[in-house]
Amino acid sequence: MSDRGMQEAREFLERNPDINSIDLMIGDINGVIRGKRIPRDSLLKAYEEGVCLPASLFALDINGNTIEETGLGLDQGEGDRLCFPVPGTLSRVPWQDRPCAQLLMSMYENDHSPFVYDPRHVLQRVLDRFSTLGLTPVVAVETEFYVIDRERDDEHQLQPPVSPVSGKRDRQCQVYSLSDLDDYCDFLESIQQSAMTQNLPVDTAIAECAPGQFEINLKHRPDAMQACDEAVLLKRLIKGVAARHSMEATFMAKPYNQEAGSGTHIHVSLIDSEGNNRFCSHDDNPLGNDLLQQAVAGVLALMPESMVVFAPNANSYRRFQPGFYVPMSQTWGADNRTVAVRIPGGNPAARRLEHRVAGADVNPYLLVASILAGIHHGLTHRLSAPEPVTGNAYASHPPSLPNSWIQALDQWQSNEILPEYLGQEFCRVYHANRYGERQLFMRHVSSQEYDWYLRSV
Repeated sequence: MSDRGMQEAREFLERNPDINSIDLMIGDINGVIRGKRIPRDSLLKAYEEGVCLPASLFALDINGNTIEETGLGLDQGEGDRLCFPVPGTLSRVPWQDRPCAQLLMSMYENDHSPFVYDPRHVLQRVLDRFSTLGLTPVVAVETEFYVIDRERDDEHQLQPPVSPVSGKRDRQCQVYSLSDLDDYCDFLESIQQSAMTQNLPVDTAIAECAPGQFEINLKHRPDAMQACDEAVLLKRLIKGVAARHSMEATFMAKPYNQEAGSGTHIHVSLIDSEGNNRFCSHDDNPLGNDLLQQAVAGVLALMPESMVVFAPNANSYRRFQPGFYVPMSQTWGADNRTVAVRIPGGNPAARRLEHRVAGADVNPYLLVASILAGIHHGLTHRLSAPEPVTGNAYASHPPSLPNSWIQALDQWQSNEILPEYLGQEFCRVYHANRYGERQLFMRHVSSQEYDWYLRSV
């Protein structure tokens, strides 16, 4: 580990003499945090020598089952790899009663080369492509989520929490409602304070269009890896703070049948070595310049190939329904929230693209890697974007993206461009992992099937 890392650890321990344990965390292929807990006396050793975790961590499905078809389990003897800290991510965990800390890790081979199945290294592989162009992606992450009651309703279904202010259970909500923010001000203030403790650049909080649904935005970063690290840490923070307030927070893409799903929107611009936004046009064109339109063209071109990243599990595809502002076709336009890639209005100096397809259940590293792969592909091949959409894209463009888990998995198998960016071997393991989870999912009979078919067929 670098001197910077060791100095960071020593200074943290000096500033926090009450800390007695540290959670070492690593995100798996699904974005689920895994890891181990160590005593404070072992922190410096973790920085200097790393810690061992099994390579099969990246073979786990959403329930922690090892998908043996990945080849990372029994076939390779359940062997360990080295994990080293991610500098800048060591912080206190303010929502816990006991004094503890947390630290992100990343996995490496025993010779210290990157472990190619770790999503952080997958993203780095794509970022290296931009270094050769002399360009740096600037990334901001917006994530939607629901807070729900710990108790289920009389039919054992999810329900919104009781408002801490009114004492009533919300049944409706208005988007951008300030009164809804007031109802949950203590919860949202706790998120803000915890984010400050952990140096997470939380920007704005928005009440979305369903009871108990919110969006938390992170400020943009000229370091895409850092932006993704912060997105992962924010998700853990929100869940922890919600539990502290006697609620649950969920990032399921579609937790309610009749309410909007939750998405992850990614904003991207490119700056050169002098810090200039290369997407900004001199004529203030709301669609940006030629470079931005080439980037849009590449993102749209790779969108079908990337769909199983944007929607990684069975529930993900429940979100893609008309009327809920979820793009279902390869569309783009200026300041239009019905399209897949939106060019936000505002200050031309901040011109960027906004990717609006993915769900809140996405792995941020893989999402950003796929989007940046599309941008790089568009730039290097000077692709031409289709005609931008004005008005309602849902009315003018029928669904064209894969809209089921199996369609997206089949598309992944036939991908030609994305594997060159993410790595052929990673793509093989990712397919095996997602396909294996689907096989397990399909073995279960749902209560809906009993309701519809048990007596009728």
